[in-house]
Amino acid sequence: MDFVTPPILRLLVLAAVFLLVCSGVFTLLSRVQVASASRRALRALGPAERAPIPEANLLHGGKSGAWSRLVQVVEASGLNLQDSKPDAMRERLAAAGFSSPDATRIYTLVRLTMIFLLPAILVGMALLVGFELTVLRAYFLAAVGAMLGLYIPKVYLDARADRRTTEITNGFPNCLDLMLVCVESGLGLEAAFNRVGQEMAQSEPLVSQLLVGAVLSLRAGATREDALRNMANAAHVPEVRSFCTLLIQSDKLGSSIGSTLRVYAAEMRERRKMRAEEKAHRLPILISIPLVMCMLPVMLGVLMLPALILVIRKLVPTMMGG
Repeated sequence: MDFVTPPILRLLVLAAVFLLVCSGVFTLLSRVQVASASRRALRALGPAERAPIPEANLLHGGKSGAWSRLVQVVEASGLNLQDSKPDAMRERLAAAGFSSPDATRIYTLVRLTMIFLLPAILVGMALLVGFELTVLRAYFLAAVGAMLGLYIPKVYLDARADRRTTEITNGFPNCLDLMLVCVESGLGLEAAFNRVGQEMAQSEPLVSQLLVGAVLSLRAGATREDALRNMANAAHVPEVRSFCTLLIQSDKLGSSIGSTLRVYAAEMRERRKMRAEEKAHRLPILISIPLVMCMLPVMLGVLMLPALILVIRKLVPTMMGG
């Protein structure tokens, strides 16, 4: 016996539309607020001090963003959105580029919302297409939707972290070359970071953010060692971490920063070349899989079909006595 009635269907559809509209409104408000704050900051600065400001995203709005206010409203209602392992979650979010103080709580809120939203969407779509729903089928759809809502944010976070790591790893050698030119032309390390960060803001925005963040830390009064360590922690990339450690050691030992940058830039280019060669050597193995599965049966059919036709026409009648 079906338990689904037209009023329940209308309520599910309206709830799904309401959640989608609320999500769109909160995202739009966050972007508008960040854009207005950026314009006010630009008007407050002089023309020579204006620098490119990175585009904000879902978790970079800060505590004044719409998502952060939504988190505060939800927590004020009595629901705790703090993760059981906040440090590990904060590391994962920072590796994906989400460094807001409220990132962990927003991530938990998104997962909770997806757990309830996806089952409602799946059940509503099943009813709209005319699928006959029983209690068992509805429970199965709701369970599948809840599992997807639980794991889709995690998969997205991992994919974003991998893409960010790849972009930083591939773009960092180019920034090192420009930094080497700046240092050899007489600029200091802070001025070189600032210059390269401004020049690479369009081509390598992630590396530019790391360099500009280090410059801001130095201008705020942090030591060079602390600024470099913060840069390494913000990057979550082994190459950048090794670079910062090398600069700290060079600064302590008093060795030339230009020679250090030259050696490490050559090493980074060699690593990038080795990664490209590794991917090139993997291509034949990857190509062989679709080749065997798709092309080989067709080729065997083309080669064997004429011989099979001759056997059927001549050899089989002869063996049958015809």
